[in-house]
Amino acid sequence: MAQASGPLYDPSGPVPVSGAGRRNSGAVTGLVMFAGVMMLVGGLLGIFQGIIAIAKDDLYVATRDYIFQFNLTTWGWIHLAMGVVLAVVGFGVLKGAAWGRVIGIALVSLNLVLNFLFLPYYPLWSLVAIALSAFVVWALCTYRD
Repeated sequence: MAQASGPLYDPSGPVPVSGAGRRNSGAVTGLVMFAGVMMLVGGLLGIFQGIIAIAKDDLYVATRDYIFQFNLTTWGWIHLAMGVVLAVVGFGVLKGAAWGRVIGIALVSLNLVLNFLFLPYYPLWSLVAIALSAFVVWALCTYRD
């Protein structure tokens, strides 16, 4: 029996729908790209948030009797450092680096917790940052090579 050949013949056979050999759809790759962009933008916004807290900390709400209460200048340095690292790792995710996705999951998870702790100081932005962080973690976890 002769084997079929030509442009319509695919010797690899059908593409598995699930399991280890599953190929990515365009949406998952697009979501990871969006996650990388959100990490970059979130990092830049974290840098600005940190600079504001360091330079003019009276812009934020001063809370009393909060268990995780730090000086707002301390929160500013935390956000500034996290923003720089988040932007660098977001750039790594956009470049397709595996280390960017792995470190990105851990870093964005930490950023989610930090925004939860910062909730009393700037509630609306903290809630938006928590929601975006959760989406970025999901997008990075669902990516497959």
